[in-house]
Amino acid sequence: MKAPRILIVEDEEPIRSGLKNLFIYHGFQVTDVCDGEAGLSAAQNDPFEIVILDVMLPKMNGFDVCEGIRRHSKKLPIIMLTAKTSEEDIVNGLSLGADDYVGKPFSVQELLLRVQAVLRRTQPVRTEKIRIGNGLVVDPTSLTGAGRGEEELVFTLREVELLQFLAQDDFRTKTREEILHQVWGYKEGPEYDTRTVDIHIAKLRKKIELQPKTPEFIRTVRGRGYQLVQSEVLVS
Repeated sequence: MKAPRILIVEDEEPIRSGLKNLFIYHGFQVTDVCDGEAGLSAAQNDPFEIVILDVMLPKMNGFDVCEGIRRHSKKLPIIMLTAKTSEEDIVNGLSLGADDYVGKPFSVQELLLRVQAVLRRTQPVRTEKIRIGNGLVVDPTSLTGAGRGEEELVFTLREVELLQFLAQDDFRTKTREEILHQVWGYKEGPEYDTRTVDIHIAKLRKKIELQPKTPEFIRTVRGRGYQLVQSEVLVS
């Protein structure tokens, strides 16, 4: 079995070295760099299965690196290392296309489990298109949406997977925990932070809703979770 390739972008040498040793021990092929420019160059020019990306980096910060990676690839998974108490870092990173975050100081075991979960979810996306309301059609193959206005919308792989999961089981309400388990691949348990789900829902609403602050299509069901409504799966 081919060893998964992981890129670690971290400027603090003890953390970078520790992560490198951790992932080598668990069978990964590791590339590690210490600044943002080197990280972006590596992600754009070499094939990786996943990127671990710190926020505070010399030469180019992690947010700019994340944005640059997303312009190059909508599918490459990115886990950001953020200041544990910084809500702004978390929101910024996920809004720019990161798949998830781990707050510093972090448990290396938690980070390893999240990386393994992301890799378990790396599989061909389902091809059925989803029509949102009367106009927007989301195409999972191209990760784009069209049909409402002239501007073509661009989605990340994680956003499309989230929409597809919300469309399953006759569009029933899905809890945050279900979404984390099924879309992010995390094992069941109370230890995972649900802000990842909420921020991704907010990102989707900005793209598909006419009025994101009063959503029509992705509804919050109080005390339960989220439900996709007024939509249909298009079977070709």
